Amino acid sequence: MEIIPAIDLRGGNCVRLYQGDYEQETVFSDNPLAVAERWRAEGGQRLHIVDLDGAHSGNPANLAAITAITQRLDIPVQVGGGIRSVETAAGLFDAGAARIVVGTAAVANPDLVEELCRRFGSERVIVALDARDGLVAIRGWTETSEITATELAQRMGDLGVVRLLYTDISRDGTLEEPNYEATAQLVRDSGLHVLSAGGVGAGAHVEKLVPTGAEAAVIGRALYTGDITVAEALAAAKI
Repeated sequence: MEIIPAIDLRGGNCVRLYQGDYEQETVFSDNPLAVAERWRAEGGQRLHIVDLDGAHSGNPANLAAITAITQRLDIPVQVGGGIRSVETAAGLFDAGAARIVVGTAAVANPDLVEELCRRFGSERVIVALDARDGLVAIRGWTETSEITATELAQRMGDLGVVRLLYTDISRDGTLEEPNYEATAQLVRDSGLHVLSAGGVGAGAHVEKLVPTGAEAAVIGRALYTGDITVAEALAAAKI
């Protein structure tokens, strides 16, 4: 299982939210590039970046910081937040992103997801399933849709999507452990590659994710707080 360190950008800073609440924000660094270089130096083989401003507004707002990271690092970077047009996706690929992560558009404009897969290739497009009480949240987690994560996963698979990023919002930023049952169910029901995000706070949590069939664990707050290191997570993922 792959370990993917995460960087959430807001106002040019590296931040973490608690359960997706913009009012419960912790700023960990004002130098995203330095943080990215640290995760790479500790063994990160891929980086996950979320433009929180972009997710909320619908337009990427931290492109300069993202570009600085993609130009400096020699590992793939996947980027999400505010990708709601082909032009925005193309701009991120031009900036060096290896993959893009689409959330709101998957619910609001599924035709766009199909077009992105067709134009850029399914391997370069990830659909984010951010669930609150089983229902998919959109627009930077500020709104809850009427579609379940499983339903959306099946729809996305029909459009050519091969990879999902699953987050149980109630676990995000809590360090209390991921939702193993929901992750395993999504892997089984969708038949797609699933990246698990939210809740990892210890090596044991990573170990318990492995049997779910998740392709990767995206880890954020626990790395910043020191509850786990990239090396420890990598070791736990290989049991």
